[in-house]
Amino acid sequence: MSFIGHDLSCDRGGRHVFDHVNFNVPEGVALIISGPNGSGKTSLLRLAAGLVRPTTGKLTWDGICVFGDPGLHASRLHFIGHLDAIKPALTVEANLQFWVRLQGRERPHTVEKALERLGLSMVAKVPANTLSAGQRRRLSLARLATSRLPLWCLDEPSVGLDDDANSILKELINEHQADNGRVLLATHHNFKLTNSVELRLVGES
Repeated sequence: MSFIGHDLSCDRGGRHVFDHVNFNVPEGVALIISGPNGSGKTSLLRLAAGLVRPTTGKLTWDGICVFGDPGLHASRLHFIGHLDAIKPALTVEANLQFWVRLQGRERPHTVEKALERLGLSMVAKVPANTLSAGQRRRLSLARLATSRLPLWCLDEPSVGLDDDANSILKELINEHQADNGRVLLATHHNFKLTNSVELRLVGES
């Protein structure tokens, strides 16, 4: 069973972004979406997340169109975009607790372990508005350490990360794949993962 995009095209702001895009992402596989700026990487990721509809084409999950029940599709995926979606007045710990409760999957020590893994234990009790840019990215990615949702859609997740955090990100993705998770990852870097395929977008001339 697979997550499949068939003959997808996308228009944005009156501009044709991409056309005839196809992908097939079975369980345990990562699809790395690459290409130059403006080629439609973010647009394709948002489309795959069900946030926008394709101009033409189909998007199916295990053979069923995802737009027939957008709420169901939203419930199976975790989306990390360019914005970190952090509440600045809450503490680091409270931000992650909010996210875990939103998923309805809270387990003992989930938040504590995630913060420790991302190197944020020392700042767990401080307001998120005091974090550095790198720490904010780590907090955003700490959600992945708590997520058991089957599909991860990640837009440039390595931006702003140091080498250590980048290694942790890859570990989290590999573990998700090993648990039969699917990953769609948009990047303009040379991002290597095990059991992955690349989809390179060139955009419209």
